[in-house]
Amino acid sequence: MVLKIINSLLILIAVFMGLKQGYAMLSGKPEMVEMFSKWNFNKTGLSINGSITILASLLILFPKTFVWGNFLMAAGILLIICFHLLDKDLKGVLIELPFLLLNMIIIYLQYPLKNIV
Repeated sequence: MVLKIINSLLILIAVFMGLKQGYAMLSGKPEMVEMFSKWNFNKTGLSINGSITILASLLILFPKTFVWGNFLMAAGILLIICFHLLDKDLKGVLIELPFLLLNMIIIYLQYPLKNIV
């Protein structure tokens, strides 16, 4: 029971962070534009990436799309990690790594309400 509560909190954190970062990309926040422009993302690419991040966050909330949402979110984070590695930016990698691990832990712990829903 305690593990399900912890997993539920982790899911809420992941969803909140995904919505927050996705909205920042979708709306073209200056820090997002700056970070992604060095990897040759234009405004449209950034908006698409933000939309996919928001979609992935919402998919995590439902049992039938739980794994797909986590997979999409982890893939987006892994993409950013790979770009940081291409730039030899280990600080950027270390910042993104906990978010990738968060999605992996959530997948491992599975959907907490699957027997209820």
